[in-house]
Amino acid sequence: MGNLRIRAKHQPFEVAALVTTPICGVLLLVLDVRPTSVQLSMPEPIQVGWEVALVVVGLGGLLGILWPGRLSTGLGVELASVLMLGTITGMYAVALVAVAGQQGIVAASLIAAVPAGSFWRAAQIAIDLRCLAKGHQCSAHRRVVEGVT
Repeated sequence: MGNLRIRAKHQPFEVAALVTTPICGVLLLVLDVRPTSVQLSMPEPIQVGWEVALVVVGLGGLLGILWPGRLSTGLGVELASVLMLGTITGMYAVALVAVAGQQGIVAASLIAAVPAGSFWRAAQIAIDLRCLAKGHQCSAHRRVVEGVT
């Protein structure tokens, strides 16, 4: 039986987003500055929760990718993180359009790529977890290691 090809380590854009989000969250918390769209569209407790979520999502996602134990546990942690990343970046895109209107459409479109990519990655992880649960029976994800029969 070949090795299951899990895509956890081959996602440079996901890793870049997960490295950046805690940095952004910490800067927002420490500098006590917020984008105008966030200030105008979200109540104060939601703003703080959004900033803390940026930190938690980034660190949690990186933890899931680097998880030293069971692969399924690491993928589960990564799945939770990318779903939350999609949600909180989607919140920001909506806030931007709600406040800036047509002037914010270009920026919001670019920001909306993060939730789209996050939910796409979540679907990939769900497929990988399903294959793991079925005992490596998903032939589309198998790759035979050279020399192994």
